[in-house]
This record gives sequence, structure tokens and C-alpha cells, in this order.
Amino acid sequence: MITGPTAGIGRSFAQALAARGHDLVLVSRDKQRLDELAEQLRAEHRVNVEVLPADLADRSALAVVEDRLGDTTRPVDLLVNNAGHGLRGRFLDNDVEAEQGLLDVLVTAVLRLSHAAARAMVARGSGSIINVSSVAGLLHRGTYSAAKAYVTSLTRWLDLSYRQQGVRAMALCPGFVRTEFHERMGVGRGSAPWWMWLDADRLVRDALCDLERGRSLSIPSKRYKVLSALARGTPTAFQARLQGLGR
Repeated sequence: MITGPTAGIGRSFAQALAARGHDLVLVSRDKQRLDELAEQLRAEHRVNVEVLPADLADRSALAVVEDRLGDTTRPVDLLVNNAGHGLRGRFLDNDVEAEQGLLDVLVTAVLRLSHAAARAMVARGSGSIINVSSVAGLLHRGTYSAAKAYVTSLTRWLDLSYRQQGVRAMALCPGFVRTEFHERMGVGRGSAPWWMWLDADRLVRDALCDLERGRSLSIPSKRYKVLSALARGTPTAFQARLQGLGR
């Protein structure tokens, strides 16, 4: 199951897994784009693709996805929690309901779907969860960073707690990726140097390799491994100064 599969990292996951012969369950708000992607994957890879339209910020719609994950007659072997969005403004510049919507998708949905998936996987003794987090979770940069810090921490704890019961969990922590994500926020490619932008397909290939290697944390590319190491050791006060410079 992949949430947010119609573009960017989620679409790359869908393409990569279908190419490996895996049947898919695709979850997104946009039914038209879901149907188009499903048809493409069925035609190209001869796999079964189930479409499940759902707004993950809507608790009743989220419950439908949770129920699907718990269906023992149609087990989900791998959950990719990828759906998400960002807010361009600073905390007090954003409407509180917009901030709540961000929390609902980035944290609440990941929590509940991970819980539903892990419960079913532990019961049968196998399964994997990839939660798409971000290197932003290593920084102090508003509610998006706070949400991703939660996702990374939760995921690594899940792996530590349930690995012995046959269930794997891995946090994928990319940086800037060439997708629709920043465009939807009204942020251009000039917001970061060219060398910081990653290719989504390569990112996903590396992430799946890291999952197979048994890693609980996947940070793509040497450049982001170095930047992540630096971020962990950077004092909060210095990070605040950098934010004042727009980075």
C-alpha cells in the first residue's frame, strides 16, 4: 500500500514496486489521477492495482484505509506512508486550521496507519513499513520539521520493538527532491542550490535497497548523509540564525 502515489516519491515507489511484480493498493484524495496511474501500471507491469480514494486528514476516510490494512484476507506486506504536504508561511502567519491539517496528514495518519499495519503484520509474523520522513526532522524549522522528527522517532522505535516478531520499519529521510511538493507550496527550485536536489526514482531505488539491508534509517546520497551528520551537531541557536538568512 502506498499513500500519496500520484506524483513524486510516491509515484516512484508505485513504479518501482510494480516493476518488481507486486500488486498495489494506491491511496490518494485525487481519484482521477489514481485511476490513470492504476491503468498505466496494470498495462505496463501486469499487476493488480486497487484504488482507494481517501483524504487522510478526514478521520472517517482514514478509518477506511486502516480497515483495509487490517483485512486478513488481503494482507498488505509493505506499507509506504508517503502522503504529505508543506506550508510556506511561518507558524503565526498560517491559519491554525491549516497547521492542524498538516499535523493530521503528517503525524496522525502516519501513526494510525502504522498502528493498523503493524498490528496485522505482527499477527502473521511478517511485513514492512516505510515512513517517508525528512532530513528537516533533524532541524528546528517549524511544524513540518517537528512532524518529521516525530515520524523518524516513531519509525525507528517500531523497528526496534517489533523486528524480532518479523516486522521491519524504516524511516526514509530525503532532502530536496525534484517533485511537485515545492511547486504546490509556491517555492521554486532556486530555494536551494542545484546540487541539493535529488532524483525521486534514484531515491526510491536506494531506499528499497536500504530496507533489504535491514536499515531502520535511510538517508539518500553522500551529500545528505554529511549534511545530516552536521545538522545533528549544530546548536539550536545557530540554526535559528540560519533561518534568518532564509535557509
